[in-house]
Amino acid sequence: MNAPIRLLVWNEYLHEVEEPAIEADYPDGIHGAIADGLRELLPEASVRTATLGEPEHGLTEAALADTDVLFWWGHRAHEDVSDAIVDRVCEQVLAGMGLVVLHSGHFSRVFTRLMGTTCSLRWRNEGERELVWTVAPAHPIAVGVPNPLVLDAHETYGEFFDIPAPDELVFISGFEGGEVFRSGVTFQRGRGRVFYFSPGDQKYPIYHRPDIRRVLANAAEWARPTGPRNLPVVTNPRRGSHA
Repeated sequence: MNAPIRLLVWNEYLHEVEEPAIEADYPDGIHGAIADGLRELLPEASVRTATLGEPEHGLTEAALADTDVLFWWGHRAHEDVSDAIVDRVCEQVLAGMGLVVLHSGHFSRVFTRLMGTTCSLRWRNEGERELVWTVAPAHPIAVGVPNPLVLDAHETYGEFFDIPAPDELVFISGFEGGEVFRSGVTFQRGRGRVFYFSPGDQKYPIYHRPDIRRVLANAAEWARPTGPRNLPVVTNPRRGSHA
């Protein structure tokens, strides 16, 4: 039997403290809403949260070592995440930690580093309808998710999405204005599994929805490590090396 999964939800936690309308939707922060959904659907899991303003952004070596799957929500402070933390998170993913990147986290330095591309896309925000279509109904992340998953109002993302060819395409979104977008994709990076899921703009209370919470809970189970995590021994020439 698998041990209880250990989850860490990371969020910038800026919009919710600066914009009253967003605070009203997410009084405990976006990270709080995501964590609540994970606790609801995965009651045996250990679920913790961390934010940008904490020491080491809440992503200490000890915190990451105690994490099976890291959820990442970022939007406007990607460049405020320190080089050391980007290095640390990427090393943990390559060693086997799962990573779930959400919405504007496609531009996070962690995700762009792991993808090796710009991860840019087309976007506009006019509150139009989004239909999230399941294109891999047998995939574990899609289990129990309505097809389509209907968001009556959301930010519009569109192709071209500058990512490598995904290992698996799970969801494709179609928008009221005609755009389409690869909204749920998976990757293997080293020993770690990575899932990107686009719904979750801060202006809409997406993370309170049971169907969105189902996707995230499924993603947590899918991305959990399948074996021991082995961090590589890396010589950093910036710090000097010895023969």
